[in-house]
Amino acid sequence: MAILLFLLAITAFSAGVWRVAYGTALDQAANRAEADLRLAADRLVGQLQRYREVAVMLADHPALVSLVTAAEGRSGEGGTQLDATGADEVLLRTADMTGRLSIELLDASGRRLAGSDARGDLDHDGTPYLARALDGMLGTYNAQRRQTGQRVFTFAAPIHAPSGPDRGRVRGAVIVTVDIDAVESEWRGLPQTVFFTDRAGVVFISNRSEMLLRQRAPRGAEAGADPAPGYRANDVRPFYDFAAKQVDGHEIWELAGGPYLPARAMHLSLPLPVIGLTGELLHDVAPARAFALLQAAVAAAICLAFGAALLVLAGRRKVLAVRLEAEAAAKAELEDRVARRTRELSATNAALRREVRERLEAESVLKRTQEDLVQAGKLGALGQMSAGISHELNQPLMAIRSFAENAAEFLKRGDGDKAGANLLRISELSRRMARIIQNLRAFARQESEPMTDVDLVAVVEAVLEISEGRMTGAGVRLVWNPPAVRPMVRGGEVRLQQVLLNLVGNAMDAMDGKPGPHRLEIAIEPAGDGEDTVALRVQDSGPGIEKPEKIFEPFYSTKEVGRSEGMGLGLSISYGLVQSFGGVIRGRNAPGGGAVFTVELARASVERAA
Repeated sequence: MAILLFLLAITAFSAGVWRVAYGTALDQAANRAEADLRLAADRLVGQLQRYREVAVMLADHPALVSLVTAAEGRSGEGGTQLDATGADEVLLRTADMTGRLSIELLDASGRRLAGSDARGDLDHDGTPYLARALDGMLGTYNAQRRQTGQRVFTFAAPIHAPSGPDRGRVRGAVIVTVDIDAVESEWRGLPQTVFFTDRAGVVFISNRSEMLLRQRAPRGAEAGADPAPGYRANDVRPFYDFAAKQVDGHEIWELAGGPYLPARAMHLSLPLPVIGLTGELLHDVAPARAFALLQAAVAAAICLAFGAALLVLAGRRKVLAVRLEAEAAAKAELEDRVARRTRELSATNAALRREVRERLEAESVLKRTQEDLVQAGKLGALGQMSAGISHELNQPLMAIRSFAENAAEFLKRGDGDKAGANLLRISELSRRMARIIQNLRAFARQESEPMTDVDLVAVVEAVLEISEGRMTGAGVRLVWNPPAVRPMVRGGEVRLQQVLLNLVGNAMDAMDGKPGPHRLEIAIEPAGDGEDTVALRVQDSGPGIEKPEKIFEPFYSTKEVGRSEGMGLGLSISYGLVQSFGGVIRGRNAPGGGAVFTVELARASVERAA
C-alpha cells in the first residue's frame, strides 16, 4: 500500500514538473517565434515599401504630370487622342528596373492614359485604393487577377497640380501593381510557418504554398457583403480544421493541415496596418513538449531513486549511482543544447552586424566611384581635345612673336602709331589665351557646390572656346546664334559644361571620317510652353544613332575599336548629371539625317518661385 501511494505521489509530482517545464518552454518558444514573426513582417513591409516609393516618385515625374495636365485640358474634346509615348517609355523603363508587374497612369476620372504594358485585367474603376488616391492620399490594396489568378499588391499615388491656381489639386494617379510571387520567393525557405491574411481572412502571402488563398472568418465583415472581395471565388478555399486553446497565456492550435504543417503549434499574430495585412506564425510546440517530458522524466527518476534509496539503501547503492549519472547526462545534454542555441544566436547577430557594415562601406565606395567617373569623363574629354587646344594656344603665340618683332622694327623707324597698333594686337591675343586657359582650369576642377543659377549662353560659349581648335582641324562648320535674352537655368556650371562638351565631342566623333560637308548646330530655345523650361539642342550631320533606346546605358558605344579612348560612359554620366539638376536629356535621329540631343532644364526664376 505504501509503495502504491509513493508511486501515485511521484506521478502527481512528475505531472506538476511537466506542466511547469512545458509553460517555461512555451515562454522561450514564444520569444523566439515573436522575433521570427517580426523579422518576416519587417522584411515583407520593407519589400513592399520599395514599390510604394516608386509610386510616390513617379507621381512627381514631369512626363507623367505633363500628360495628366494635357488630358485634363482636353477632357471636353471627346475622343481626342493624346501622345503618351514618353509616359509609356518612362513607365516601361521604371517597371523593368524595379521588377514590378505593371505601372499605369490614370486621370482624375479613372481613365487609363499610359502604362508599362498592354491593359491588364484589373479594373481600377470604383476601387478603394483609386478612390483614396483621388482624395489625395496613398492607396493600397491586395487582390487576385481575374484571368491569370496572380496575387498582386497595388499602390495608388495621387498626382497633384504642381503650379498655377489649381496647385495641389489631384489630377490623376499612378498605379503600381506588384507580383506577390516575386516578393514571396525571397523568404519562402523560412523554417517556421508564416502567413499573412487580409481583412477578409484570406491567406494572401505565405511561405507554405498549401496555405495560400485559404480563408478564415473575415474581420469586421458586414452582412450580405462579398466574403472575399478581389478574389476569384473558385480559388478561395476554406481554412484547415483547427481547435484553439489557451496554455499559460499562449494560444495553441491543434491543426489538421497535412504533413507539411505542425499538428500542434503556437499561434502568434502581428497587425501590419501599413499594408493592411496581419502577420501570423505557427511555431511547432513538439520540441517544448519533449523538453517538458524530459524534465518530468528526470524528476520522476529522482523521486524513484530517492524512494529506492530509502527502501533498500544498503543494497541498492549501485542502482542509485546509475540513476544519478542518468540525471547528470540529461542535464548536460540540456545545457549543451542551450549553449549551442546561444552560439547560433550570437553568430546570427554577428553576421547581421557584418552585413550592415559591408553595405554601408559599399554605398560609400559607390558614391566615390561615381564622382571619380564624372571627373575621369571631363579629363578624358580634355585629352581628346589636347591637339586642338595646343593649336589654339600656339597660333596666338606665333602671332604675338610676329607682332612684337614688327613693333620693334616700327619703333626703330620712329613709326609710333604702327608700333602701338601691333602692341594692341598683342594685348588682344594675350587676353584670348588667358580666356582659353581660364575655361580649361574651370572645366578641369571637380565641382562640389550645390545647384545655382547658371547662364546657359556662357556655358555654350565656354565649351565652344575649348572645342574651337578641334572643330577647325576637322573642318566642321558651326551654326550658333545666341538668343537676345540670355536664359538662366538651375544647375552646376562645370557639370553643365561637361554635359555639353560630351555632346559636342560625340557629334564630332560621329562626323569624323565621314564625307563632308560637316555641320554642327547648337541652339537654345523654349521647351514645351516655354514658361518653365529651356531646351539646349545639339544637332550634327553624322550618320545618326543606330539604337536610340540604348544610348544612355553604361558601356554602350558605337565607336570603332582603336579610334577612341571612350568606354561608353560619356552619355551615361551626362544622363545622371542632367537628372541631378531635375532636367531631362533625350537623343533621337533627325528627319534629314544626323543625330539630335536635347537637354531640358528648369528656368532659374521658376525654380525660385516654387
